[in-house]
Amino acid sequence: MKKQNRLTTYILIGLALGIIAGYVANTALANPAAFADTMSLVTTLFLRLIKMIIAPLVFSTLVVGIARMGDASEVGRIGLKTLGWFFIASLLSLTLGLIMVNLFRPGDALMGHLPTTATATGIVTSGLTLKEFITHLVPTSIIDGMGKNEILQIVIFSLFFGSAAAAVGEKATPMVDALDGVAHVMLKVTGYVMKFAPLAVFAAVTGTIAKSGLAVLSTYGVFMAEFYFSIGLLWALLIGIGFLFLGARIFKLVAEVREPVLLAFSTASSEAAYPKTLEGLERFGVRNRIASFVLPIGYSFNLDGSMMYCTFATVFIAQAYGIEMSLGQQMTMMMVLMLTSKGMAGVPRASLVVIAATLSQFNIPEAGLVLLLGIDHFLDMARSATNVIGNSIATAVVAKWEGELVAPIERDLADAPLP
Repeated sequence: MKKQNRLTTYILIGLALGIIAGYVANTALANPAAFADTMSLVTTLFLRLIKMIIAPLVFSTLVVGIARMGDASEVGRIGLKTLGWFFIASLLSLTLGLIMVNLFRPGDALMGHLPTTATATGIVTSGLTLKEFITHLVPTSIIDGMGKNEILQIVIFSLFFGSAAAAVGEKATPMVDALDGVAHVMLKVTGYVMKFAPLAVFAAVTGTIAKSGLAVLSTYGVFMAEFYFSIGLLWALLIGIGFLFLGARIFKLVAEVREPVLLAFSTASSEAAYPKTLEGLERFGVRNRIASFVLPIGYSFNLDGSMMYCTFATVFIAQAYGIEMSLGQQMTMMMVLMLTSKGMAGVPRASLVVIAATLSQFNIPEAGLVLLLGIDHFLDMARSATNVIGNSIATAVVAKWEGELVAPIERDLADAPLP
């Protein structure tokens, strides 16, 4: 636990030093953009190290969890409860985003800063139709799915593989035990990779501030403040609902996942926090077979912060162009986002792809995304941290429903057997 506190402290120090170093670079260097590109190499390296872990960790933990459940009906029951919670959480996130953006109307203040409708955004919007989403669910090759870190495809394959292993019975026991060993090894690798987290956080923040300067925070300060306030309300709502099921233990859960939340906030990637979130949930008392089942699915179906941002940003851009959307249009947009946001990757800028696709469907200029590109990193920090909180609460609640929530565990998970 002391090691956890030290890492959290180092990440906070990296965050603070990054702001200072970025400001100095922005004001003192002749070409701060080139310096920012150099710093981005460190962040890119760290995120690639994290992505290196994701596929084997998700596959091994999920297959072991399902195989040890044994009963296919149990897998189906837990899956239905999980998706039911995700649907309600998604609806709440999207609705709150709509309410807050209509209440604050941040787009009205930016009508004089509009880019032309022909301005290129650099955001590719293909691959978000219903047909392509459905066909994307199932990998043509699990090796390809793992190579591209397609979490949803890995989850689908793991569900079939784990269920088959459970059906085979004793003959599959050596393989399941071997995958159990793989899971422990990957958790140990996670510990090694996380030692680079403070440096990666420093580089990410330094590069962003060096390139855009502190002015980007003041120019859009009101919009950012309104969005962060809305995110705060979403946190309160999620924690409040979690309290109804978990009682006062919800605050222990928030404390357990503070490190992955901070990591997601600093790197603007909820994917980067996946291994540490899994560890935090198990320390909280969620049995591994539930955590390794619910959490990976949540990374495709329960990105609460990203979904709230989608409605908030889409209506914001419409307001900036003076386009008034009726209640019916906004409700339709919310349903479209409910679908297109599923399978959204937990990586930086993924939300922009979904927003760009939604804008075109409602005749809102896609060039309006340029309004957000300068500050998207800072907005992504908030929504990534929220994704971690939302998935952590969802996993703990499902564990409570299943009677799989035990007393908190304070030990090194990489050295202990999975429950």
